[in-house]
Amino acid sequence: MIEAAVSEPTRAMSAEVQPIIPGFFPDPTVCRVGGDYYIANSSFEYFPGAPIFHSRDLVSWTQIGNILTRRSQFRVGIPGPSTGIYGSTLRHHDGRFWFITTNISDFESGQLIVHATDPAGPWSDPVFVPEAIGIDPDLCWDDDGTCYLTWHVLDFTVGGQGIRQAPIDLATGRLREPHYPVWQGSGMPMAEGPHLYRIGESWYIVLAEGGTERGHCVTVARGPSPRGPFESCPHNPVFTHRSSSHPVQNVGHADLVQTPDGAWAAVYLGARPRGSTPGFHVLGRESFLAGVDWVDGWPVFDEARFEILRGGSGFVEDFTGAVLDPRWVTAGSEPDAVVERALEGGIRFRAWGSAGDVLCTRVTEFAWQADAVVDRSGVLGLRLDDRHWCGVVFEHGHAYAIVQIGDIRQRIGAVDIAGETATLRISTTPPQTPPVPFGYAGPDDVVLSVVRGGEATELARLDGRYFSTEVAAGFTGRMLALGAPSRDGRVLSVAYRPLPD
Repeated sequence: MIEAAVSEPTRAMSAEVQPIIPGFFPDPTVCRVGGDYYIANSSFEYFPGAPIFHSRDLVSWTQIGNILTRRSQFRVGIPGPSTGIYGSTLRHHDGRFWFITTNISDFESGQLIVHATDPAGPWSDPVFVPEAIGIDPDLCWDDDGTCYLTWHVLDFTVGGQGIRQAPIDLATGRLREPHYPVWQGSGMPMAEGPHLYRIGESWYIVLAEGGTERGHCVTVARGPSPRGPFESCPHNPVFTHRSSSHPVQNVGHADLVQTPDGAWAAVYLGARPRGSTPGFHVLGRESFLAGVDWVDGWPVFDEARFEILRGGSGFVEDFTGAVLDPRWVTAGSEPDAVVERALEGGIRFRAWGSAGDVLCTRVTEFAWQADAVVDRSGVLGLRLDDRHWCGVVFEHGHAYAIVQIGDIRQRIGAVDIAGETATLRISTTPPQTPPVPFGYAGPDDVVLSVVRGGEATELARLDGRYFSTEVAAGFTGRMLALGAPSRDGRVLSVAYRPLPD
């Protein structure tokens, strides 16, 4: 059972600085059906994959499930950090939802396509497109019903090789003709993430260029058909925060959607770095929203058009529900292979050997506190990947902190615990050190504690830089993790709540 936790007070913030879906939810793709909007995100190594959200106003979003819930849809193949499900496209056509994506862990199978009549699922078994090797696939339909697949050709020997396109048979995954080049972008490196739209009498192609880091941007071109030829917008890039001090960086990978009243909006990814130079983002790349105006036939982004209500993102989970909430995922495994329901309450863990043997949910705030009540043994952790994580462990009557940075794993601190039940805590606080040049001032401090008699005993205070993308690399963000070092240990409940920042 899931209940609302005590959260910070709700307040309105500009969409320019506040994401619509905070935390590690990158590469948003959006579609509208009537008055309902749906967003799906990339999820990389975490399973179930491709979380999907619903909204009626583009501002408030609720997760309704995950698209790839069966291993036949998301093959493990080659596991590891930042493998798995990459950029995708979600569309609705002729009464059916279509989702196309790349599974890097099963790369040689090509793009994979699933469909559903209900976006909450179940989704079909996949159709693979082995003739289309690369990333960031898009589907669009011409007036005569022809479906076009457009993607970024890429392999891990040569690298990126440009944007290609071909008509496709969705039932078989076969290309109807040899693929051909379309618009290759405005000249910046890493032209990726194509999306195509029929708007008025023109077809528009929107790309992400400059890489998904600080040089990221949105570019656009238009032409008479999905095949082009395309004319580049004279104002490209039409949206970027590169070489600026804006608090939201890395913006790009945009997808457009039209509202029922004829207005336009865009969802896009961004990162919110904090701390001293070069800045450290810890929540991953998040989903943002902007308005879009059309001026002389070209899109103009209005970042401040919408207001986002911030707050209410905490939760309490006691694992009494019939199924796990869709927020819970695992890295390279499956929730049912990691946990089992305990008859006496809570969950047990089938194995413990690494940070991958854990049940995870995304951290959505900069300042937060999480408490886990465990019986006999248990772990509450913070995970960026399998080489950058930390946690509080309870076993054999005492609690201790543990941290792994790269190849170094270290225990820090230990306290005795009376009884067989313990409350483990992780929280984040502003860094205690000043910024560069008089200190190092990472994005935050990560505090590992155990609660005894209502009072928290700090076991370790860690530099938050070590749990950031700028240190660990990759494409993911911080995850709250649950585990247990023995088969008889149980996690009885976990509570996550935002703190003022």
